[in-house]
Amino acid sequence: MKRIIIILAMMMSVAGCDKVNPFLFEWKSNYGMPPFDEIRESHYMLAVKMGMRQQASDVDAIIANAEEPTFENTIAAYDRSGATLDRVTGVLFNLSETDGTPALQRIVEKVLPMLSEHNDNIFMNPYFFERVQYLHDRKDGLGLTREQEMVLDRIYRRFVDNGISLDETGQTRMREINRELSSLEYEFGNRILAENNAFADRFGVTVSEYASEMASCDDRRRREEMFRAYSTRGCHGDRNDTRDLVLDIMRLRIEKARLLGYDNPAEMILSDKMARDAATVDSFLETIFRPAVARAEEEITDMQEIMDEDVEAGILPDDSTSVIRPWDWAYYAGRVRERKYSLNEAETRPYFRMENVREGVFANASRLYGLNFRKLDSVQVYHPDVEAFEVTDSDGSLIGYLMTDYFPRPTKRGGAWMNNFLPQYIDRHGDDHRPVIVNVGNFSRPSGDAPALLTLDEVATMFHEFGHALHGLLSRCTYKTVSGTSVARDFVELPSQINENWAFRPEVLATYARHWQTGEVIPDSLVAKINAASKFNQGFMTTELAAAAILDMKWHELASVEVDAGSPYASGRQAGEGRMLIDPVKFEEYVCSQMGLIDEIIPRYRTTYFNHIFNSGYSAGYYSYLWAEVLDKDAFELFRKKGIFDSRTAMSFRKNILEKGGSEDPMVLYKRFRGADPDPAALLRARGLAD
Repeated sequence: MKRIIIILAMMMSVAGCDKVNPFLFEWKSNYGMPPFDEIRESHYMLAVKMGMRQQASDVDAIIANAEEPTFENTIAAYDRSGATLDRVTGVLFNLSETDGTPALQRIVEKVLPMLSEHNDNIFMNPYFFERVQYLHDRKDGLGLTREQEMVLDRIYRRFVDNGISLDETGQTRMREINRELSSLEYEFGNRILAENNAFADRFGVTVSEYASEMASCDDRRRREEMFRAYSTRGCHGDRNDTRDLVLDIMRLRIEKARLLGYDNPAEMILSDKMARDAATVDSFLETIFRPAVARAEEEITDMQEIMDEDVEAGILPDDSTSVIRPWDWAYYAGRVRERKYSLNEAETRPYFRMENVREGVFANASRLYGLNFRKLDSVQVYHPDVEAFEVTDSDGSLIGYLMTDYFPRPTKRGGAWMNNFLPQYIDRHGDDHRPVIVNVGNFSRPSGDAPALLTLDEVATMFHEFGHALHGLLSRCTYKTVSGTSVARDFVELPSQINENWAFRPEVLATYARHWQTGEVIPDSLVAKINAASKFNQGFMTTELAAAAILDMKWHELASVEVDAGSPYASGRQAGEGRMLIDPVKFEEYVCSQMGLIDEIIPRYRTTYFNHIFNSGYSAGYYSYLWAEVLDKDAFELFRKKGIFDSRTAMSFRKNILEKGGSEDPMVLYKRFRGADPDPAALLRARGLAD
């Protein structure tokens, strides 16, 4: 009762302000999207505090219920809780990644430990767990739907993973670990953002433009300078150095795993994924890495031939330095591609105006799934670069809302991603709340008189991220806990990666690839070149991706960040009698040596800037891109067999994959669509690494 009175008092005080806090009420205007023009930085902290109090009050009411626990009065009641907190954190964390001003970063730094404590208070509450466990122990006789079983299992698992079975001392330590990890991981992301901006200031090229610049730059000295700066981000010994953060994060993750009875973080993280254990992931990555390296070595031979021609022409010195090095790969690979396929980015980019590519992405989804897209010109958005769209089904019913945010800026972290501002769910009255989704990228900006013209990689990335958006938009789940992309990490990339398969199909290109000046549809001859070169350089691309996944696994298979003084990756920094801390750079070098990574290639992400695993939720999970690619290539083989726009196949994928979220076991969903287990060789065939 005291907590309810406090909440009411706070709401009354807010109502008396000049500006009502928009997070405290459901958004009825602005198409149900966040009213960004009304949001002030001062609103976040109050809304977070009120949201936590409201959800805590909801949990107290669940516990105080004198009736026998049921799914509805316990699990569903919890799933419906936290509406205010969902609204404010959905905006706060999205904007902290896309428009992370210093003021917003300071707010997030204060909020993270508060949220960590709030979640611990819920998932270490023995009285709440007593009700959840009562249901979990009896779930087979409760007459639950499969989705309800999955929700019950997911919530039960959160208690277990949060240490509900630990004694008081263990739970106290778990709270400390969770709080410290949330702050350290966020700090890692901030330091990498600062490093990315420093790189851009030095070279006039963003990290997102790095690959294109390396492919086109014929100044070898500049390429080497750029490579060394890019590949040593977070490793310069200044305030943005991340090496100590990596060790602190891993030390805490290891301790957390041990508290929960696991040997290492990988075993803890993988226990509820499709792969199940580290040994399975390690074996899977090995089967991909070996043929990839073999193909990469063949690719080096082709590149070296052209470099030798440069030596003969006097462009490069005739000495031992004129061999392919990591900073040469993109440049000479581009020249090999041009020679073999007469294909270069200067020829293709005029046909890939950003707006036209997005139009093609939408048209593809319309043809496959019957969706319609309407631009909302008057809607409030969080940045001038952002555009909003209403998405409807073939019968005119609302699917959801999509925002696109495609250009880099200093306040945006690197890479591309999809996220929710609001999730999809069905409330207690049976009303289906449709989601608000955002696709974010760091694509090539307009330059001079030219509009934004995308590289082939950027085109594929737009299709990829929109696949995630489809997963969120098309969700038809009842409960937030399992809706949209709330699925196992090694399943979540299936919808995104399969969507890439349509990007460069001739019949799809004909709908959107038009020259930005003449309006000419991309010629068949150029389409043929693009598709002929589709498996080019796959040795390199697969090797760098698999190497990063292996590096991720080896970090999370550690049982300690301390090693004997004689270890090949000891840092020389004392950690105890006869023990030293790991040197992250030496550890990475050792792992790369052990896996057999050739000198000409480095992992796609090196340890000190591996944001996926030290900040973005892919810890012991970066393998997911390759794991899901087995599924996506196997699934697309069915589309190719039936017809890439076969309506029955497309609707089966929509109904069995895109609409289901995490409401069923991932492999069950996949086999319902495919009718069989996935073929593990599908990935190697698609990448041209096997017949």
